[in-house]
Amino acid sequence: MPLTVVLHGPAGVGKTTVAKQLMLDWTQGDQAETSNSAFYLSCKDLNHKGTCTFAELISADGPDLQGAIPGILTQARKILFVIDGFDELRVPSGALIHDICGDWKKQKPVPVLLGSLLKRKMLPRSTLVITTRPGALRGLRLLVEQPLFIEIEGFLELDRKAYFLKHFEEETQALRAFELMKENAALFHMGSAPAVCWIVCTCLKRQMERGEDPASTCRTTTSLFLRFLCSQFTAARSSCPSDCLQAPLKSVCLLAAEGIWTQTSVFDGEDLRRLGVKESALCPFLDKNILRKSKDCEGCYSFIHLSVQQFLAAMFYVLETEKEDVGGHRCHIGDVQKLLSKEGRLKNPNLTQVGYFVFGLSNKERAMELETTFGCLVSTEVKQQLLKCRSVPHGKQPFSTMDVKEVLYCLYESQEEELVEDAMAPVTEISIHLTSTLEMMQSSFCLKHCQNLQKLSLQVGKRIFLENDTTLKSDAQVERSQHDHHSLLLWADLCSVFSSNENLNFLDVRESFLSQSSVRILCEQITHVTCHLQKVVIKNVSPADAYRDFCLAFIGKKPLTHLVLEGSVHGDEMLLLLLCEILKHPRCDLQHLKLGSCSDTPQRWADFSSALKINQSLKCLDLTASEFPDEGVKLLCSTLRHPTCFLQKLSLENCHLTEACCAELSSALIVNQRLTHLCLAKNNLGVGGVKILCEGLSYPECQLQTLVLCHCNINRHGCKYISKLLQGDSSLTDLDLSFNPIATGLCFLSEALKKPNCNLKCLGMDKSSL
Repeated sequence: MPLTVVLHGPAGVGKTTVAKQLMLDWTQGDQAETSNSAFYLSCKDLNHKGTCTFAELISADGPDLQGAIPGILTQARKILFVIDGFDELRVPSGALIHDICGDWKKQKPVPVLLGSLLKRKMLPRSTLVITTRPGALRGLRLLVEQPLFIEIEGFLELDRKAYFLKHFEEETQALRAFELMKENAALFHMGSAPAVCWIVCTCLKRQMERGEDPASTCRTTTSLFLRFLCSQFTAARSSCPSDCLQAPLKSVCLLAAEGIWTQTSVFDGEDLRRLGVKESALCPFLDKNILRKSKDCEGCYSFIHLSVQQFLAAMFYVLETEKEDVGGHRCHIGDVQKLLSKEGRLKNPNLTQVGYFVFGLSNKERAMELETTFGCLVSTEVKQQLLKCRSVPHGKQPFSTMDVKEVLYCLYESQEEELVEDAMAPVTEISIHLTSTLEMMQSSFCLKHCQNLQKLSLQVGKRIFLENDTTLKSDAQVERSQHDHHSLLLWADLCSVFSSNENLNFLDVRESFLSQSSVRILCEQITHVTCHLQKVVIKNVSPADAYRDFCLAFIGKKPLTHLVLEGSVHGDEMLLLLLCEILKHPRCDLQHLKLGSCSDTPQRWADFSSALKINQSLKCLDLTASEFPDEGVKLLCSTLRHPTCFLQKLSLENCHLTEACCAELSSALIVNQRLTHLCLAKNNLGVGGVKILCEGLSYPECQLQTLVLCHCNINRHGCKYISKLLQGDSSLTDLDLSFNPIATGLCFLSEALKKPNCNLKCLGMDKSSL
């Protein structure tokens, strides 16, 4: 067994239980030696201890052991120390590494003794088992050497399902409740703790018994916890009117908030006195199993689970309280701005869920439910306080201390349309990466209330749409069908924003795993008469035939001016044909077209070239990484020479162009007076190709201003021709020769730059082997 084992996991998943079982196995198991010893150190309790010796520290709960301690400590290899709840240790920064010692008889502050044990100065051959929540892992890694980290996951999915089946008398109700919890990813994650499963089961079972539909209760985590709390007291109204619950509720919320901010989960009598909380005020919540008395510490209290404490801490912010903190009871509790700050949440990860709950409690209907149950007033200021934290740089993203997913999560948690509209009002651009159906639901809810949105970037992760997933076993087909039905309904709701928001004009979908059905739904919204998309980027999207569906949707789409198609377009025989239909349509207003990595037959390129002659709107064409047969380039250059060709910018980057292609381009440049930008980067043109190009560029009819020749294998000899071109009153103002072995060719270029008739303003020479 390693000398140091760290058991980590979220609150309430059984870390302490596992550690105590290890203690039993160490001292009483079949393999245990009779002289083995185990000591339990609770970090919660250590916070209240003063200076002592190490021997006194470990024998505090068993004074009769003090006489045996010296003998026990001489056999360190047979000693196990369980350090429980490391995340709850409250010591000054650096206290665990300062003044550490190895003398177990010396009087030292408790942090020094604990640090000495962790740093192996004290009893270096003993075995340590440390339990902690994930938030303290970083600090713990700096203290202990070569630990074995074991994650305690708590209830797995099958365990949770079994718990529900045991709690409900009827299997159908149990499975219905279980599926509702499963649909809410955040709630389902919390369900790894048995206490949360009990909360969910208790709440939903009560609703089902009353004949109510529990679906809305599980829509958000806040709604579930609020319904649980209110349902616990609704039945007791006759014996305890809501008026008598006001003071206890405020006391418990103060206790919860103080605990979250000071990272305390166990409260003793001194804590209650300091906060001005009477023990009698806790009784209603003790009776309902929301609070419980500590088994290990007399006169101490804790909440049944961290999530309950976080929920009640959030309620502290929404309840009407006195403006003045007369007794200084709230000195450790930060305001809403500090609660949502990035710095605060990094120092204290437990604040994050409290922030989510505050958003959830800003809902008017939930405020009424609170007021009805407890007879207390809910503050109307919390919504304004949340909006004050919006801080939007450059009008793009609200709540700048959070990432986009977190913002959408918070706003969805509120279910308050007015708040969402106010919060999203400044947003004109947003980028969303969807990895679950819950995120799709959250995004849809927020985007529908983001009326000033102009650009939406979407990335859809794997396994959201399982329609094309061939890895699933046959017995999973029914589950896949149900999953897809649910996903597609949510996707359709999200896509409706394209036809409902008249300001939305830019869609960017990339690195996305779609399905045939989801592509069809998106295309239906794009073709809607009220869709005003002008710019669309589709990049690296599956399935491959999705590109065809998008092209079909864009035929005759007048508002569309910019279209980018990159990714799985290689070898698609239909794609160029459909693009031809787009370009030839009388309603086509396309001005910018980028088609990446396209490969097709000479006949298809001939059709495409013909379509370019008919189209009078296209100004910019980018065919980067497309495979042209020589005949295809010849046809394209024929189009450039045609008087009805209106192209101004052309990119043929990495298109395997040959010297023969340069001859065709050169002749086109002589005739075409509209083309101003040409990119031929990453084509092995060599000296011969450059010479031919320069001949065409030297004609006075040529109006080209920008020429990109990066990675074109241009050496000093090629620079001679370029120098001659620049000295001949060329129209070129921008020339990029980066990543070429020009070496001493720089001398020829320098000579050209000295000439008064050289019009060049910008010369790119990055990594050109000078």
